[in-house]
This record gives sequence, structure tokens and C-alpha cells, in this order.
Amino acid sequence: MSSKSDMQSLMNRYGIVGRNEALREALATAVLVAPTDLSVLIQGESGVGKEVIPRIIHDHSKRKSKTYIAINCGSIPEGTIDSELFGHEKGAFTSAIGEHEGYFGAADGGTLFLDEVGELPLSTQARLLRVLETGEYLRVGSSTPRKTDVRIVAATNVDIPNAIKQGRFREDLYYRLCTINIKIPPLRKRQGDAVLLFKKFAMDTAERYNIPEPIRLTPEAEAVVNSYKWPGNIRQLRNITEQLSILSESRSITPEVLAKHGITPNSDADTGIATIAGSNSSGTQHDYEQEIKILAHAVFELRSEVQELKEKLQGNNAWHETPASTTMPVHVSTQKNTSPSAHTYHTLPGNKHVQPLELDIPNAEEIVDDDTLNIGDMEKRNILLALQRNHYKRKLAAEELGISERTLYRKIKAYGIDE
Repeated sequence: MSSKSDMQSLMNRYGIVGRNEALREALATAVLVAPTDLSVLIQGESGVGKEVIPRIIHDHSKRKSKTYIAINCGSIPEGTIDSELFGHEKGAFTSAIGEHEGYFGAADGGTLFLDEVGELPLSTQARLLRVLETGEYLRVGSSTPRKTDVRIVAATNVDIPNAIKQGRFREDLYYRLCTINIKIPPLRKRQGDAVLLFKKFAMDTAERYNIPEPIRLTPEAEAVVNSYKWPGNIRQLRNITEQLSILSESRSITPEVLAKHGITPNSDADTGIATIAGSNSSGTQHDYEQEIKILAHAVFELRSEVQELKEKLQGNNAWHETPASTTMPVHVSTQKNTSPSAHTYHTLPGNKHVQPLELDIPNAEEIVDDDTLNIGDMEKRNILLALQRNHYKRKLAAEELGISERTLYRKIKAYGIDE
């Protein structure tokens, strides 16, 4: 950009706060590439604010008066994503009672932002490559090519080169998307920006909820905020600031207050929540251990099983037997640091011996005594715990829960969970 004042004006317009040079270079690149029709790939960790870049590109392009559509590719089920993106003909499948234009048709002449593009199925990647190369696409159930004039801006937090090696992403598509590559730095590399963002979010929250005085950090607390690694990046910082704004009685936030929310000096993920046991010394997971985690998740989902756990906890017998095909007990304990020697080892098919899975549930008695708790409440709580345990990384949380990342994303939206 031509001057520092122009850059500051741009940042003010889009609510961007920070002095980091890499961030400013990313913003300047977005403005420079906007007048062209080159494809742009935005890379950065989850929660760094990648979604602002395509908006800047669109608003500074010749397409600014046309349609802008943002799509989260990870939130659309694999079975319907082709129809959502490219449209379908009447009768193309059972529920296709009419024609559907699709996003590529609706955004003709404008800009299409494909967030989490690394989650696209390979078959959809092939369709997207054709659009990028020829400007043509096929509706589902049609053999007639259609033309579209769409500017593609994509974003991902996936390590694409590694995904290419694993056969999960097409190399040719990567190079077509990555004509211009914009990288957004994580918050931990933006020295000093965390405190500036905290102040902004505190003022925004006070204004939104009519709080007379926004919270403020003491000098010691500012040092903690700057040294913390923020694994969830800006999204995590915003959540913490909003929590403190609402829940803190004092308007002055000290290191002690931050520590209660897991924010401590040089720490990056100490949430104080116990993790599910089952990893071996090398950190890898066996198939049967993953199966046990899935069974444990089912315990939390089903009200009837929660009732069983309640009765067994009251009788000082917390063993819950899983189906006979695995003969693996799930042990629910409210006591920490349980000695492994106190448990028996059971045999799985293939004569594999493993230690029973121990779930360390804080206040388990209080949870199961809540008569108003339903299956949805349990699932929502389990999802929240999994996200916290995995530092708000949806892929890792989904693996722990035994569900796909798309399913986890839909549940996050359905329950209104703010990451």
C-alpha cells in the first residue's frame, strides 16, 4: 500500500488490530492482488482470522458490485457437496424435486470463498480443478457443460504438501489454487498483538452487553497474555476476553484471574482437564484403543447408561461392562492418579492385553445427579471437553470423539458452541 495511513485505514475498516509486520504484508498482498483474477490460497492455523482476506480481495476488485459467497467446505456432507457447489438437475437423485443452481452458478461474475478447502473429497477436487482450468462445470445429473466467471479464493489450515503425500489432496489442484499464496501468522508469533486484541475485544463486549466499564489487564497480566502461546489463536483470545468480561466481578484482570482460565506464563494448553487414557509410550493409537474411545463416547451420549453409572457410583462399583465382543470395561473414576496396578487386564480378540480405559470425570456425581440432563446436554458437554482437550483443533477433537470432522462441525453449529 502507498502509505502507513492507508494501511491503518484498511485495518480500521475491517476491524483488524495488530502491529505485526507479517500480518501487514498479508493485508498489503491482498490489496495488490485484488484487481486481478488470480486464484488465491490463504494458509494459516485455525482461528487466525483468514476469513477477512477474501473479503478485502473482493471489496477491492472489479467484482465488488457482484455477489460474494463464503462457503465452509468442511461443514457440507460429502454426499451433497457436489450438488451444493455445482447444482443439480431435477431427478438427479431421490430428493432432487427441482433444479438447484449451486454456488458456482449463484456467484457468477463475483467471488467465491472456499474455506477449509483441504477438506474437499477427491471427486469434488477434480470438479473444482476443471472450473479453475476451463471455467466450465457440470451440474449433478447433467451432461451439458455450463460456464461461470467466478473468482476463487480458498483457505485452509491443513498442511497441503503433507496431504498431497498422503493422497488426500490433488497436487495439480494445489498449484492452480496457489497462484498467489497468503500466509496469516499465528497469534503466538505476533508479539504484543495479543494485548491489543484483548483491549479491543473487552471494549466490544462492554459495548455489546451495556457493561459500564470494560475489563483491563494489570501490567503483570499483560505479560502473561503476551507470553501465552494461544493455541486457538484469535478465536480463543476472544472467547477468554468475553468470559472474563461477563464473569469477573473485578474490572482489573490479574495473573491469578487468568490462571483460573488456564492462561499461565509460557503455557500453551494447560486447561486442567484430564485426557482419556489409552496412548502407548510412542504416542500412537492402536485400533482397539480407538474402539474403546468410541464406546466411552457412547456412555456419555445415552441417558440410560448415565443412569447405570450413577447407580454404580453410589454402590462404590464404577465398572460398566461393554458388549461381550470386546469384553473391555470402561472405568469411570472421580479419583485422580489411580494406580494402574489396581486394575485387571482383559483380553481382546487376537490375544492383545490392554489396561481398562479410565475416564477421569470432574464432579461425576454432580453430573449424573442432574435430573434435567438429556442426551443433547451430554453430547454438547462431551464436545466442549474434547475441543478443550485438543486446544480447539476440530480434527483432533473429532478423532477423539470417533466422528468425522464434518459431523463435529455441524454439531458445533447446532449446539451454538463458540470456538
